[in-house]
Amino acid sequence: MAHRPPLPASLRHRREQRTRRLLAVRTIRENLVSLAGLIGAPVRNQAGAEVGRIVDFVAKWDGAEPYPPVTGMVVRVGRQQAYVPGEMVANLTPTEARLRSAKLDLRDFQRRPGEVLLTKDVLDHQLVDVDGVQVIRAADLFLARVGDDLRLVGVDVSVRSLARRLGPRRWRSRPTPEQVIDWAAIQPFGSEVAQVRLRTSHDGLRRLRPGELADLLEDLGRPARQELLANLEPDTVADALEEMDPEELEALLRETPPDQAAVLVAEMEPDEAAGALRDLEERERSELLEHLDDRHRRELEGLLDYDENVAGGAMTTFLVTARVDDLVDDVRRQLREAREHERDVDAVVVVDHLGRLVDDISLFDLVVAESTAPVGTLTSQEPPVTVAPTAEFAEVADALIACRRSSVLVVDGDRVLGRILADDVVDALVPERGRFHFPRLLQ
Repeated sequence: MAHRPPLPASLRHRREQRTRRLLAVRTIRENLVSLAGLIGAPVRNQAGAEVGRIVDFVAKWDGAEPYPPVTGMVVRVGRQQAYVPGEMVANLTPTEARLRSAKLDLRDFQRRPGEVLLTKDVLDHQLVDVDGVQVIRAADLFLARVGDDLRLVGVDVSVRSLARRLGPRRWRSRPTPEQVIDWAAIQPFGSEVAQVRLRTSHDGLRRLRPGELADLLEDLGRPARQELLANLEPDTVADALEEMDPEELEALLRETPPDQAAVLVAEMEPDEAAGALRDLEERERSELLEHLDDRHRRELEGLLDYDENVAGGAMTTFLVTARVDDLVDDVRRQLREAREHERDVDAVVVVDHLGRLVDDISLFDLVVAESTAPVGTLTSQEPPVTVAPTAEFAEVADALIACRRSSVLVVDGDRVLGRILADDVVDALVPERGRFHFPRLLQ
């Protein structure tokens, strides 16, 4: 996996603002307690006598609120693990809990739908910081009394907190709030609790760019990664898959059920999908292809017939095509409809009435042309620059340099098979540098 640059200043600033805002709230700052410091701490009745020890805290996790309410505690009383509702807790300090009543229900605790055990299910588990755009691991969680409710308000990911937990008990109750990340910026993944619904909106994740989602997919463990895939739209995931390291993408496709992997592959650009399928074993590739519809399967099988080191193996088969008598305004409408493929479209293929290649018109020429002009009036006397599907990348690079464009057409005789882009050639010639995506200029 490529070395990641440090967080952009804007993201660091956004996280710092959120942290300052959280700690600036007086009721939170004065009541902040460390979850790790409370585990094993005494639970006392009104008279101060110890009645048990804290095992865990229970939070309601229905996705409705950014700061989940803590609804109770799991307390060890003798050999039993009893549930103590939050309303029975008169006071919670960094070192102990005081109860309003000595009456406890000593039946063994049973988790209910929508409940999360903060120590068991969240502490030391992977989380996504959608402000910082990174996968983190919870070294400590912070609780605070907000109004009448005890809530989960923050997470600490610092090494200092891990050391604090490993040290003497007197250290464990000393939180390090300067390291806290606001819980509203956190998206949990990989919970072992099947009933727990994640925040249904996933607004923070949907704001991330494909490359940022790709980084998260690479960093998450398998269960968390599959949970993320299941909670995002296939087209959003496909854009992220195209940005992933090839080895990480191969692992993701292997671990995903073939029918689900086929849905994602169908949303990817054909050349990117073919590249991903080439890395699978033949049996895995065949099984995945069987789950695709006929159109996608034929398209990908056609690409897979070419060696990955030639133009046919790296071309995209998505083309915007116009006939010579089509009006410019109609072609512009096609381009608007193809917006989701904008990275693979830098020109429009012009063909005659028999479907034979006439020209490859740049987007700039279409922008400055009259709306009512026939496309045929924009064509050049010079033939378009083309390469054969068997052309090696060095030959494609020479063609790109000669025509000073960001793509060339791949043709078989007069039939256009696809387009190979400059960034695809660079990816092939300089693979250790990672994926390049040149801006699609209006040429």
